Amino acid sequence: MATFVQPTNSPAAAAESKKPEKVDYLDLPCPIPYEEIHREAMMSLKPEHFEGMRFDFTKVLNQRFSLSHSIAMGPMEVPSQSAETFKIPTANYEFGANFIDPKLMLFGRILTDGRLSARVKCDLSENLTMKANAQLTNEPHMSHGMFNFDYKGTDYRGQMQLGNGGLVGASYIQSVTPHLSLGGEVFWAGQHRKSGLGYAARYSTDKMVTSGQIASTGMVALSYVQKVSEKVSLATDLMYNYMSRDVTASCGYDYVLRQCRLRGKIDSNGCASAFLEERLNMGLNFLVSAEIDHRKKDYKFGFGLTVGE
Repeated sequence: MATFVQPTNSPAAAAESKKPEKVDYLDLPCPIPYEEIHREAMMSLKPEHFEGMRFDFTKVLNQRFSLSHSIAMGPMEVPSQSAETFKIPTANYEFGANFIDPKLMLFGRILTDGRLSARVKCDLSENLTMKANAQLTNEPHMSHGMFNFDYKGTDYRGQMQLGNGGLVGASYIQSVTPHLSLGGEVFWAGQHRKSGLGYAARYSTDKMVTSGQIASTGMVALSYVQKVSEKVSLATDLMYNYMSRDVTASCGYDYVLRQCRLRGKIDSNGCASAFLEERLNMGLNFLVSAEIDHRKKDYKFGFGLTVGE
């Protein structure tokens, strides 16, 4: 007896292939931390710009311990009562020590101006991580310290923050679908007698990432990143404060080539910037930073070298 085989290109087969995949809500991915919901946009639009000359050298002593030396020379902005900003030439040297282990990371820095900073990241358990950072300065009321406890669940993350000045904060973010996560935060600054609430949403796929954040302090932040290819990403963001009525929008790009990475942006205030990282050789990178603000007549250019084994 003959059997009928339905062709694969039939309308029934096409409709079957277009059915959405069934979502298992008991097996959702773990979201990224609440404080990093704009991570892709920040990497593209806000690189570490600098002005003047910078030289960084890292000496690896063994698999876990390394030393770093940094020299920076360039102008420093001094606030004034007028709209213009004055700049004075400065130079400083920074010495650092780094210890990196799978469950413990320690970073220490000391500058010639007397500033001392330290960062610690320790995995207390498989799901609980403790982060701490502190900075000590000679200037009064400028030293600070912060402790973060981050708990990573199967499809959620929770964080508790404790800082000097009576700062207490907590945040929580939950995966709602395989691509969408929602979260919120609350904080209390005892020294300034201020409190606040915040909410955030993030939707990500293999080709795009969009996120939004709103807080009772008046801040609204929106960002969108489109991954054109494996090497090219386009990004845009919008920052709005509904209390002061200040708004800034920016758009930029992130281009990764075989030997370099180029990032640039322009915002609604007319400020354009670019940041180039060129790999000259193994362990040797050349940096170029440029930022032009025609409205404020502020032009910043920087050149640097990064040497590391």
